[in-house]
Amino acid sequence: FRMPRSDKKEQKILGGGSGIIFKEDGTILTNNHVVKGASKITVKLYNGNEYPAEVLGQDPQTDVAVIKIKANEKLTAAKFANSDEVESGQWCIAVGSPLGLEQTVTVGVVSAVGRSGLGAAAIEDFIQTDASINPGNSGGPLVDIMGRVIGINTLIFTAPGSGISFAIPSNLAVKVAEQISKGGAVSRPYLGISMVPVTDELSDHFELKDKQGAVVMEITEKSPAAKAGFRKMDIIRSFNGKEMKTT
Repeated sequence: FRMPRSDKKEQKILGGGSGIIFKEDGTILTNNHVVKGASKITVKLYNGNEYPAEVLGQDPQTDVAVIKIKANEKLTAAKFANSDEVESGQWCIAVGSPLGLEQTVTVGVVSAVGRSGLGAAAIEDFIQTDASINPGNSGGPLVDIMGRVIGINTLIFTAPGSGISFAIPSNLAVKVAEQISKGGAVSRPYLGISMVPVTDELSDHFELKDKQGAVVMEITEKSPAAKAGFRKMDIIRSFNGKEMKTT
């Protein structure tokens, strides 16, 4: 992408990023921070053809955005894998335009899944990888060895020499993108609690075998959590049969 931005002095700043063809009608999935504040967006396809794009919707909480082009050619939509099945140690491939180098492919492994607490977005559930990712990769696909999208490359760990990057899981990105595509916005369920991690003291007090879960600290009055009977200091250990390891 190329995105001129303007400051108060009307100086144009050129930015860039990557994206994924989400649907054959020209719907494209990318990061919110790639298109945020853009006055104009130009999409350059793999064959070199360029088209102006419009923003269908943005979701800062997950850093997902959906844009659309009107192409006069046939587009092939990417295939998405079930990111819940992604495992640490499996091979992965990052595709994008790092530092303006178009159609760059880098290879690595998934080094962790379910990574959160990075402070990059309100909702974090990142796939961590050591595949080389640089500015310009944002919004591009992280794929498995079958070429199926398992995530959207989003964040670089900035510690010197870390070589660690993060991607939004495809399942989360697709859910958000589908809602944006249909209505331009995202709606989410609301629980109505604040929570903190399980400490060593709480784990010992409740005789837990580990520190997994989330401790309920505050409950909003008349919220779904209040109506469901949640109480302060409850510890949520699972949800719909799935273990809750962290907050």
